[in-house]
Order: sequence, then C-alpha cells, then structure tokens
Amino acid sequence: MAIIKSISDPQVIDDLNNGKVGVLPTDTIYGVVAVAANQEAVEKLYILKAREKKPGTIIAASIDQLVELGLKRRYLKAVEEYWPGAVTIIVPTDNPELTYLDQSVGSLAVRVVDDTQLVKLLNETGALITSSANQPGEKPADTITEAQEYFGDSVDFYVDGGNLSGKKPSTLIRIVDDAIEVL
Repeated sequence: MAIIKSISDPQVIDDLNNGKVGVLPTDTIYGVVAVAANQEAVEKLYILKAREKKPGTIIAASIDQLVELGLKRRYLKAVEEYWPGAVTIIVPTDNPELTYLDQSVGSLAVRVVDDTQLVKLLNETGALITSSANQPGEKPADTITEAQEYFGDSVDFYVDGGNLSGKKPSTLIRIVDDAIEVL
C-alpha cells in the first residue's frame, strides 16, 4: 500500500479511477474515499467501515457532478447557497439506481467542496464517497499514522496531508419544510 505525498499526485487519480479505496485529506478531515459512481469501490468502502444503513457523504466539485451521479437538481438548487464550503446537506435520493450509495435509506449527505486541490482531483475522478478515517466509535484520524493504525493494509493508498487536528468536520444540516435543521 502506497503513501503518497500530495493529493495532486497523478497516482491518486489513477488509483481512484481504477476502483481503489484510499485515505486522503478532504476539505475538512481525513476521509476514506472511493469514486461514488463505482459500485464495487463503494461496497469496499462500506465493508471497510462496517457501515450498514448509514451511508457516507458524497463530495463533489460542483452541483453538476452530483446531478451526473443521479441526484435531482431540484433538491440541490434549493441548497446551493451553502456551497462551496464545509456544509454537508442531506438530500433525498429518489433514484433506485443509487441504492448502492444510499443503502436504501432514501437520502444522502452531499457537499460541494471549497478546496482548490480537492476540486482539481474531483474534476478528474467525479464525485467521491467519503467517510471519516476512523473505526466506528473512535475519533477521526488527525494524521496518516493514525489512519494507518485504523486501516493498515485494508486500503489501497494513503495521501499524507500532514496533521489535520486543527480542522473540523463539516456542519451537517437537513432542510425540512423550508427550515434548516442542524444535525
């Protein structure tokens, strides 16, 4: 398993586009990631994180990427004022083709990121599914060393973005009848 020094390394794009699962610095914290349109890679990520009926978060470079994935533009249009940025919004999926992503829950947490390097990566890979780099009940990894302690050789690659202990997870909100509910 490789430790890559930069999210801009072409190897990261190749690995993700070839169905690999890795750990990298997102716009908020370290996340375990896979290409959201790759069903096999998504299943690997969910198995790795022991997630059932608890879908990950989709990060994208733009609303268009989320629409290309299969989310309805009308749901995204209603919340576009919050993006780009570290605000994750739960939206309905209403698309049976996304069951592999939403684990039959009927909704997904989505975010359009505000990080130049990550946007460049997403423009090459498409939207990514991500989940915090930790095991259930543990604190998210602040460093690649901590992520390696959680996942070892279970992931295909790591991207070292330094110590992210100063960063915070995104704010998670849901829109309910024109009201914002902070989760």
